Amino acid sequence: MKSDAVTADAVMSAILGALPGARRALFARYHLGGCGSCAFSNDETLRQLCERSGLDPDEVLAHLRESHAHDLAMLVEPVDVAGRAWRWIDIRTREEHEAIAIAGSELLTQDLQQRIFAGDPDAEILLYDHRGAHVLDQVAWFRGHGLRRAFGLRGGIDAWSLEVDPGVRRYRLEIGG
Repeated sequence: MKSDAVTADAVMSAILGALPGARRALFARYHLGGCGSCAFSNDETLRQLCERSGLDPDEVLAHLRESHAHDLAMLVEPVDVAGRAWRWIDIRTREEHEAIAIAGSELLTQDLQQRIFAGDPDAEILLYDHRGAHVLDQVAWFRGHGLRRAFGLRGGIDAWSLEVDPGVRRYRLEIGG
């Protein structure tokens, strides 16, 4: 589902797919979806969630769309990265970073994080993950700690490989049991 096709009658799984920051936006404003007492089902519609929470579905949907527009402003397209002096920060696991990384990037560790936060608040920082699914939360967290020029790479290292540097191998995470 495309973000502009989201309606109050869409199920939450479709909304979360179309608006990746929707869970964060729902929790931040309405305290929905962040814990057991305010959880929602992926099969529940936004309208159902709003009805049981005493909220206006149109107002909540408007908030989700505004939040999504704000999220998009925190992302940089892979093809638009060239020519800027970014500090590349890899937020994936150590194993992923050691196996495949964008040249010049640093793995986010607690020590690196402390050094970044103690540094220039106007430094341009570009965070990336595997496919862009988790980067917005990290960018919001960095900005919330005063790093106003933190951005996320839309689509992560996977999009970078597809759209900019095919020399960076693509991979798929498999979770075994």
